[in-house]
Amino acid sequence: MGIKTYNPYTPSRRNMTGSDFSEITKTTPERSLVTSKKKHAGRNNQGKITVRHQGGGNRQKYRIIDFKRNGKDGIPAKVIGIEYDPNRTANIALICYADGEKAYILAPEGLTDGMTVMSGPEAEVRVGNCLALADIPVGTLVHNIELMPGKGGQMVRSAGNSAQLMAKEGKYATLRLPSGEMRMVPIGCRATIGVVGNGDHNLIKIGKAGRKRHMGIRPTVRGSVMNPNDHPHGGGEGKTGIGRPGPSTPWGKPALGLKTRKKKKQSNKLIVRRRDGKAIK
Repeated sequence: MGIKTYNPYTPSRRNMTGSDFSEITKTTPERSLVTSKKKHAGRNNQGKITVRHQGGGNRQKYRIIDFKRNGKDGIPAKVIGIEYDPNRTANIALICYADGEKAYILAPEGLTDGMTVMSGPEAEVRVGNCLALADIPVGTLVHNIELMPGKGGQMVRSAGNSAQLMAKEGKYATLRLPSGEMRMVPIGCRATIGVVGNGDHNLIKIGKAGRKRHMGIRPTVRGSVMNPNDHPHGGGEGKTGIGRPGPSTPWGKPALGLKTRKKKKQSNKLIVRRRDGKAIK
């Protein structure tokens, strides 16, 4: 993927960049693998806003992605095309199995039209193939990793990301995640070989506020410019400090840096080293 720039015929256009979509080979989605997607604007079932700054945005259809890759073990599938997916940073690949069934998978770097992918223990260690961690050599870069066998890939799914298989011992395999965290995962969990494609996604400059609105993201107002009855940081004449020991949320709870992970979380014992380099106690 490459990054394209625009002629600066407006100030916002001068600083805007976008994808050239050079990897995309198929422009329309497969109708049988598309479903409707409702807008909730950050509201729960009571109509209350539980996630702020969401709403509006362009219409989107959800593409049904096969994160499990366990229904067609041993059956080769041919890549029909690489598509854009508005619901994620990564591109997706449409594959067609030898029996005629089609599915979407995350498109890893290097996967192109006409290539063959496979899942299951018979599959080779090749880009796009899905195997159990027990069958993958140590040192291999993988993505779309399961946390429990058969649950489907949950980790390392965004553009340009990959995890490295560091060791295999007994019932567990040790992975180094993109954050730097070292984590043990049951060795029967599946992962897909390769690095997630569309790696230049993080280099794109949005350029203008309207483009964020198209994505369904509404404006964010700083607490320091609000009134004191609206935010703990508000009030005062001119620019002023927050007047508190540390930054707070609009509801007075500690923000920015407060650790929210439960001390006795069951999966703590599977984390060998945290992303800050410290071991879990």
